[in-house]
Amino acid sequence: MPTALKTGEVLRGRYCIRERIGQGGMGSIYLADDLRLTGRKCALKEVEYDRTVPAKILKEARQQFLREATILARLDHPNLPKVSDFFSIGPRDYLVMDYIPGKDLRTLMLEAKQRNTFLAEEDVLGWADQLADALSYLHQQNPPLVHRDIKPSNLKITPNGLLKLVDFGLVKALAPDEMTVTVIQGRGTVLYTPLEQYGDDGLHTDVRSDIYAFGATLYHLLTNTPPLDARTRFLHPESMPAPRKINPAISLRTEQAILWAMELHPAERPDSVEALRAALVGNREILPRRYPAVRASGSAKRILVSPPDRFLVWTAAGLIVLSLIASLLR
Repeated sequence: MPTALKTGEVLRGRYCIRERIGQGGMGSIYLADDLRLTGRKCALKEVEYDRTVPAKILKEARQQFLREATILARLDHPNLPKVSDFFSIGPRDYLVMDYIPGKDLRTLMLEAKQRNTFLAEEDVLGWADQLADALSYLHQQNPPLVHRDIKPSNLKITPNGLLKLVDFGLVKALAPDEMTVTVIQGRGTVLYTPLEQYGDDGLHTDVRSDIYAFGATLYHLLTNTPPLDARTRFLHPESMPAPRKINPAISLRTEQAILWAMELHPAERPDSVEALRAALVGNREILPRRYPAVRASGSAKRILVSPPDRFLVWTAAGLIVLSLIASLLR
């Protein structure tokens, strides 16, 4: 296990380490200050490699990191942290991203569970709507990008209610004839991982793998209950209770959409995130809590949605019309 970076350590003459804020099988994530841009905080993802593998495989893994880091640095979407830099120091590779303040959805779910309640369905659907935006953007890249590790702890909510899909650790570019190097990429988190993602070559992973993880994430958020892993479900098809059996307040529409997304065979799931979004929310616009109050542009719409202000506006308009009529009669 590589030695952890120390507080105050400076990487590349620019990134001053504050503390380690995350750790997992793929490496560590550090909070750092950007010394070139005063006041800017960033998150450094340190990639660790299995050094027991042959040198040729390790070289391929590092080359893949550089290819995918280059792709990620080009992404620009409000629900994704911006990747601003990537570099290597000795045997370690680093990805530099915006630091996202706020709680992750796993924390919010656990807080609700401690209060012996569930997260509000409307809030969860609002977050799902934003996640669908992020995934649609990733899936529409050329080549398409599959995240492969969607789960509550990788979804953070900023203080103003904006959702961020924060961890790019397993992102895979679906380039033709390119096999996944699982030494670096891993296989996702078991509770949210579809059957096809268990293979060592990753050849059967596509956008529908993200759709499965999306559905499993919603299942967990709305029921406070971890979804059964796909292998257990394959062996015991009736073993996972439907969401409404755990939380009767969930709407039938939401339950059906979640179970559709979690179908074991990829061909039986929605073929796109937009299809899943339509099943979940249709054409409704959902405004998450603490999100800016009005999304529509222009001040007129804001005025007209308030009954007292609407009355004043129409009264003023009527007086102006009467004044014009009086002027003409003179």
